[in-house]
Amino acid sequence: MTGALLLPFAALDTATAQVVEDLSDQAKSFYEQTEVRQGSSGSLVLFNQVQEHQREIQRLRGEIEELRYQFEQSKRLSQQRYLELEKRLNAVGSTTRSEPSSRPQVDQDSANQVTEIAGGSNEEAAKSAYRDAFDKVQARDFPAATGAFESFVAQYPDSSLAANGYYWLGELYSSDGELDKAATAFQRVIDDFSESSKAPDAMYKLGLLRARQGQPEDSRRLLEQVQKEHPQSSAANLAKQFLNQSVN
Repeated sequence: MTGALLLPFAALDTATAQVVEDLSDQAKSFYEQTEVRQGSSGSLVLFNQVQEHQREIQRLRGEIEELRYQFEQSKRLSQQRYLELEKRLNAVGSTTRSEPSSRPQVDQDSANQVTEIAGGSNEEAAKSAYRDAFDKVQARDFPAATGAFESFVAQYPDSSLAANGYYWLGELYSSDGELDKAATAFQRVIDDFSESSKAPDAMYKLGLLRARQGQPEDSRRLLEQVQKEHPQSSAANLAKQFLNQSVN
């Protein structure tokens, strides 16, 4: 009798254990699958973030390389500009021993143009103002020279030396980092004094200036233009050398 009573309870226990075990397994499987999904989703988000950071790093590296290149170009152009200015100053700084005056002699083109100016009070005044301005360049008093040349071109816009005045303003503005003003001054020589001996020099210097401003297409156009329009000028030779160096 006791055995008979125990048998249903044993069967009941077995059935209960079977049900509990199945539910436990199902619940465990469900949670495990949920954790896998959550882990996969988290990994995907992390992977996307890494990819985005890598793209950002590559972009920043490209910008750094571009800035480094522009800096090197600017430094090289600045050095070349100052060397050319120094060379020109040395060339025009000597005076003829036969002249009693101690006034430094201007560059040959400017000197020739001063000599060709007809007599007259206005022309004489223009010649004197130009020489005074250039004396300040020779003395390396560049701020004073800039002011003097600004006054000169304003007072004597029709002078034979006006092209020279604008050219030297371009040089002075450029050396002082005022690139827009320098470009305007050089362009004034090219547009308004195309027959002047300063036109090829202004075109060449404007080409260098455009390269410094990060405008390589305009720079190349101007440097090729000076070679085409003024093939026998020293500016054309300098433009050719610069383009060759840029390619190399």
